[in-house]
Amino acid sequence: MKKRFIAGASCPKCSQQDTLRWWIENNIELVECVECEYQDQRKPQSVEKTEHAQQEMIGIFKPD
Repeated sequence: MKKRFIAGASCPKCSQQDTLRWWIENNIELVECVECEYQDQRKPQSVEKTEHAQQEMIGIFKPD
């Protein structure tokens, strides 16, 4: 697995620039700050749009 730094990006937690590294692990995008150890992950859009992604919603109430 190859980790790459994101040039010009600022960490949302510590605001340091050029400290974020990015890589893909098990089809999930991971971002990590090397200064404050902030981490974020994103699933591929194809996973987020599946039928099962919305199963936690019970319903939408619309008053008349």
